[in-house]
Amino acid sequence: DSQKRVKSAGPSTPVEIVGYSAVPNVGDELVELENERKAKKLSDERLEQQRQAKLAPVQRSALETLFNNIEQGKKANLRLILKADAQGSLQAIEKSLNEIESAKISAEILRQSVGPITEADILLASASDAVVIGFNTKVEAKAQPVVKREGVQVKLFSIIYELIDQVKEAMLGMLAPETREKVIGHAKVLQVFKLSSGKVGGSTVTDGRIVRKARARVLRDGVPIYDGGFTTLRRFKEDVKEVKVGLECGIKLGRFNDYLEGDVIECYELEKLEQTL
Repeated sequence: DSQKRVKSAGPSTPVEIVGYSAVPNVGDELVELENERKAKKLSDERLEQQRQAKLAPVQRSALETLFNNIEQGKKANLRLILKADAQGSLQAIEKSLNEIESAKISAEILRQSVGPITEADILLASASDAVVIGFNTKVEAKAQPVVKREGVQVKLFSIIYELIDQVKEAMLGMLAPETREKVIGHAKVLQVFKLSSGKVGGSTVTDGRIVRKARARVLRDGVPIYDGGFTTLRRFKEDVKEVKVGLECGIKLGRFNDYLEGDVIECYELEKLEQTL
């Protein structure tokens, strides 16, 4: 109440401190340091810790949501932050993005504005797992170290159709790969051999070819009873990569040991299909 200036204050002494650059919260800790340089260093470290603590759950949530949606067959989402040189450019880009039709994935614009790419844009992208797109603009100098620190993807363009093509490629890259089975051959088990490592089906290739690096399933009366990779593929006592139609071989699949005469070994490959939007 006396409004007297003091050089120091002991425990439990009520004082009023002025000159803050920002208003502190009730309960905040006040730390005295030797000089302004050390005080700024400590302040920056604590602000960074607080920022990381806030961003971490948001980043995890964004990534988990993306992959959960893909696993559950839901529509995935590519998040974008758009910066451009003019409002007309933003409108043209938005129109082109909205014309991308896909039942699997969509492009969501979180923020769009005119001007250079700022630190705030990078932090938003980091927190929301978004890609920053710049059209006829640049990254502010003070935002460039933030881009590296946060690991945010920033793409700069001067031609709209190149921008749209890159967005489409990014959308395709987010989709889970699709595969298709291609049956490449069959073999029939003629005799079962017992070895120290387990049972082996002595077989003859009835059509196509049997390839060691492929996969195979055991069919009994037309019903699959095992599916796995090759442990052994031999011609006489020699390990081979492939056995063609009409030739005999010894086959062992994974840990399967229940071969019976007459079983059919169906060999197949998994072909990767080119994804489409």
